[in-house]
Amino acid sequence: MTQVLLGSGGFRTPERRERLVAAMRRHFGGVERLLFVPYAGGDLDVYTERMIDAGLNAGYRLDGIHRAADPVAAIEEAEGIYIGGGNTFRLIDRMHRLGLLEPIRRRVHEGLPYLGVSAGSNVACPTMMTTNDMPIVQPPSFEALGLVSFQLNAHYVAGAAHYEVGGEMVRHYGETRDDRLLEFHEENDTPIIGLWEGGLLWCDGDDSIRLEGAPARIFVKGRDPVDVAAPAELSGLM
Repeated sequence: MTQVLLGSGGFRTPERRERLVAAMRRHFGGVERLLFVPYAGGDLDVYTERMIDAGLNAGYRLDGIHRAADPVAAIEEAEGIYIGGGNTFRLIDRMHRLGLLEPIRRRVHEGLPYLGVSAGSNVACPTMMTTNDMPIVQPPSFEALGLVSFQLNAHYVAGAAHYEVGGEMVRHYGETRDDRLLEFHEENDTPIIGLWEGGLLWCDGDDSIRLEGAPARIFVKGRDPVDVAAPAELSGLM
């Protein structure tokens, strides 16, 4: 049985950090070390240290995969794997080029607990095609790990964006997040979960998708989107 925990990101308030840390302790249990994959970031050492300084390691030792002489061997030896946020194009590009997708996929299906946050959640999906990120690099493929059968849109927000000018809020008339996700369904069939910041999804294969911490919006092709408040079981809506 797969053990997959996905976080939308935005864990910057004390309440949200506490929620993530508590979830990590439940998810990873008594292991001591997590293999941390920082490839969505720029300076990989600085990124890893910032995660520790912010307490987002939940007390576990984070071993940066970028420090391993053999990244695939590090995956084979890992007690748990944690893929952090940043730019999903850069993350999936490095995962493809280093040959990490198949060994991670296999180990997770064998029972290795997996945590992904933001970009790390995106790459748990069949593809990375519902990311919000800018394509700063061109990966060989949009194929991702496929640990879950749905697509995720992390940092989801509903409605039009607004920005402040001279103390007044002005509407931005570009496409909304919903517009972009409905465009995905013009070309693809996979359901999407739009997960608000601070939200978590506990996924046991396709049998259970448990929502905690924040609302979600479910997009199924040919149906109206459905808003769901946490906590909730989502598998029956997909």
